[in-house]
Amino acid sequence: MKTVYDVAQLLKKYGIIVYLGKRQWDIEMMEYELTELFKHKLLDREVYARARSILKVELDKEKAKNKVVD
Repeated sequence: MKTVYDVAQLLKKYGIIVYLGKRQWDIEMMEYELTELFKHKLLDREVYARARSILKVELDKEKAKNKVVD
């Protein structure tokens, strides 16, 4: 697992499809869904940690890209 797409495919295996229309929102919702799967013991710790780290990096990039420079 290396990309946000890979994380989306992981979620899809559990019947979860995330599309909110804005990449930042999509990534935030994917983080939420991953956490819920982990809480319910459907994901092991390594998979959860790897997916969260991918999403965290991408979310930081997205926030930096969308930040308005004054």
